[in-house]
Amino acid sequence: MKDILEALVSDPYVLGWFIAFLAFLIAEAATLHALVSIWFAIAAILAMIAAVAGLAFIWQLLIFVVSSVILLFATRALVKRIRQRRVADPTEDYDIGKTAIVIEGIDNEQGLGRVKLDGVDWAARSDDGAEIGKGTVVTVRKIDGSKLIVTR
Repeated sequence: MKDILEALVSDPYVLGWFIAFLAFLIAEAATLHALVSIWFAIAAILAMIAAVAGLAFIWQLLIFVVSSVILLFATRALVKRIRQRRVADPTEDYDIGKTAIVIEGIDNEQGLGRVKLDGVDWAARSDDGAEIGKGTVVTVRKIDGSKLIVTR
């Protein structure tokens, strides 16, 4: 540990990689853990270790570039999965299967229809395209944006 601290103070390459590491870490924190620059921070640490070991700058740079590329490609699928993960509406599954009352006749062709579900007024469409009259009790089959898809 003492060697690393001495190298950090005396070797400009070690100090440079340490500053790069901190910059990438700050950038990652600023992007709210979007996994944008964490890979470069890890690669900077590896390059800093190479600098402490006394390798020439070209080797440090090569270690930084190669490890950055490897880390980026190795975790590409993970990053895609995390970014595509959507926050589900917690009420979506809760409302499916519940009954509602039609307060405005449902006609999919005209884009008309409203139901009252748990005291809340919702736009509604029938799941099979059939017209449903006012006052009919319906069951929620799914939610499509802000519309309930219902059936008799």
